[in-house]
Amino acid sequence: MSVLVVGMSHRSAPVALLERLSMDDNVQTQTTSALVERQSLSEAMIISTCNRLEVYTVTNAFHTGVQDVVDVLEEISGVGEEELRGYLYVRYADAAAEHMMTVASGLDSMVVGEQQIIGQVRTSYQDAQERGTVGPGLHALAQTSLRAGKRVHAETEIDDEGASMVTYALDEAEAAMGIDDFKGKTALVLGAGAMASLAATHLGKRGIDKLIIANRTRSRAERLAEHSREAGVAAEVVDFEARAGALGRVDVAVSATATDEYTITADDISGPVMLVDLSLPRDIDDNVTTREGVQLVNIEYLHEKRKGGDAESEAHRVAEAIIEEELASYSSSQRVRDVTPAVTQLRRSAASLVDEEYRRLQSKLPHLDEEELREVARSMKRVVDKLLHKPTVKVKEWAAGDGMISYSSALQELFDLPVQTAPPVSVDAQKLPGLDELDGQKEK
Repeated sequence: MSVLVVGMSHRSAPVALLERLSMDDNVQTQTTSALVERQSLSEAMIISTCNRLEVYTVTNAFHTGVQDVVDVLEEISGVGEEELRGYLYVRYADAAAEHMMTVASGLDSMVVGEQQIIGQVRTSYQDAQERGTVGPGLHALAQTSLRAGKRVHAETEIDDEGASMVTYALDEAEAAMGIDDFKGKTALVLGAGAMASLAATHLGKRGIDKLIIANRTRSRAERLAEHSREAGVAAEVVDFEARAGALGRVDVAVSATATDEYTITADDISGPVMLVDLSLPRDIDDNVTTREGVQLVNIEYLHEKRKGGDAESEAHRVAEAIIEEELASYSSSQRVRDVTPAVTQLRRSAASLVDEEYRRLQSKLPHLDEEELREVARSMKRVVDKLLHKPTVKVKEWAAGDGMISYSSALQELFDLPVQTAPPVSVDAQKLPGLDELDGQKEK
């Protein structure tokens, strides 16, 4: 059983496709349930953000596991298998573990080092736990990945160079408006969740004079407004249905509602305004840019802006070293965990042989009294324990190191025990054969 991740991100897929694959909590529940019902998959968790959709599973068969994940994604999203395979990537065993650690550390983000993703990984893990689709495999990986992410942020300077998606979007908005900050400006914030709250906070830090906040649940908007006032930023709440009217009173509007419908369309625009869309699927209709004086920054815009990436920094190199260290520790503990059942089975077999031999002696040596028989049994047990002690200790030592493949073969030959480990795999999904192709190969 090994960890498998099948996913796509801003690095491999266009935003339009990521939008179609984006999953809210209900869809994630439906998807993880469908995944663990597959015979090849025993655990599942999903990371769905504006920049990625990744399915982490524990599988007993690599090719079948990939096919099962692709089949479920096709069923849930309505996106055809051929199109999915054109953009999906696959990571397996240690490669899958390294990928989750890299993601949690913010090194695979559009804005390298951004801090929001570690919280999203934690939330995805906790949600999957509540659904009952996380077992020991994903539990160990998620815990290690979150620890790696914390270390990267605590032990490197990557936070200094890696702003969150919100700050990056606001940087681009300021640049488009030709300003250095939002002093003297008024902003409309649509939504009251994590992204909207971050937007309100950072707008305040950048000198915004006033915030107008609208959310479908007005009480949440009121709480966000109160927090803004406590931070020294004037804030007003309007009904969500009154947002179009509020647009005419602001210089910039940020939408982060995670809704299936547009929050701002061209018909809502009454004058020049800077629009920032932090949602996926998109909150703001692209057609707003047909209106004079309207500028739009959204996830797709940021995606295009970041293509090519930045040169790797010293903080990035230190972060990668931390991930390498955590991966080595994780892989070692997993190999020990994988070999432990075989060692346990070996000791049980030995104990069974001792019991069998003890019963044989009882019948063949009836003149021995009970105490003498017990002493014979203790002697046999001591001999077996001494014989097994060094081999079992060495097996765990080999498993903890990097010699597991060769030594597990030795263990299998010596004790006739199946010990298997899966090699790491990192490929694009389109390069993997489908099950029909594999069946065809078997027939030949």
